[in-house]
Amino acid sequence: MKAPRIPIAQEGYPFILFAGFSTLILAILEFAYAALPALAVTGFVLWFFRDPERVAPPHADAFVSPADGKVIVAEKITDDRFMQGEVMKISIFMNVFNVHVNRFPFGGEVKEITLRPGKFYSADTNKGALHNEYCAITVTSKNNIKYCVVQVAGLIARRIVCWAEKGDSLATGQRYGLIRFGSRVDLYLPAHFSTSVKKGDKVRAGETVLGYLGAA
Repeated sequence: MKAPRIPIAQEGYPFILFAGFSTLILAILEFAYAALPALAVTGFVLWFFRDPERVAPPHADAFVSPADGKVIVAEKITDDRFMQGEVMKISIFMNVFNVHVNRFPFGGEVKEITLRPGKFYSADTNKGALHNEYCAITVTSKNNIKYCVVQVAGLIARRIVCWAEKGDSLATGQRYGLIRFGSRVDLYLPAHFSTSVKKGDKVRAGETVLGYLGAA
């Protein structure tokens, strides 16, 4: 029998414990004017680090969203930092109210992980996309297609967490990391990839289908 999983990301435990302990101390000292706001902060931190279960779509070629949030880019571009030539780029912006656990968009093997220090501009801008700190994972899919998924830090989000390691084989929808307190995830796909989402659409990590990735 599988033990029940606590639906909170482990990276949130220190923040939750600190906020909860501070609230308890303020309550014991009967500083109600401070304890009530501290309790609200504790509740927000708990809610922010929530990690609900998600069910990946049954279609073997379904390419799912790696993040909760809003699509801010869905177009063909050229960006040789991650893939050569023209690619389809899909960017998803996560605000502080979204679930921040990231999920693998399509099953495959991690070929390369690149963490590049950078700035911390607002993540929903082109300036942020070009200059902010990022963690890029290059993947060769189970049907031999190369793609790249990039966690990008933001103005508030200054801590990228990536649990994946080079050589790992991950399944579609599997958890692989998170970004603390809002940011974005960029996808770089083959130019022929036909996406079913557009700018402004709301998506859910591990569940919303962005398109279908057939054989190379």
